[in-house]
Amino acid sequence: MLEPGTPAPDFAATRPDGSTVRLSDLRGSKVAVYFYPKDDTPGCTAQACSIRDGEMQLQAQGIAVIGVSPDDAASHERFAEKYSLPFPLAADPDKAIATAYGVWGERSLYGRLFLGVKRTTFLLDENGTIVDVIKRPDTKNHADEVLRRFDKATA
Repeated sequence: MLEPGTPAPDFAATRPDGSTVRLSDLRGSKVAVYFYPKDDTPGCTAQACSIRDGEMQLQAQGIAVIGVSPDDAASHERFAEKYSLPFPLAADPDKAIATAYGVWGERSLYGRLFLGVKRTTFLLDENGTIVDVIKRPDTKNHADEVLRRFDKATA
């Protein structure tokens, strides 16, 4: 997994509307890139809705958000519409973005091992350098957590 001080790998991914979201297009802004396992599941929904509900505070601090999961663009479209998500969701069905960030790998749930996305958020400065990594985000309070961690990392 990538650590603070590392340049964030650039990526381009399909958005639900068919357009492309590119990390490099957000250069000059702080960015929270959050990886989550699956659209419309309880933890992932809580996390996305927390960010949605904190969108105004995030924008006021100049923080853009991109959500990334292995789901396809059609799944993202349904998820974004259902919960009125105002930020882009990047489809990563081949897990290339998750692999580049080191968040695709072996996980354990109820003693069962499987491959999946390790829920993680990378906080990037205006130059695209990782300033903090949230390895086990608080899904219900993720927007507040992102704001606090950015304040601490850039103080």
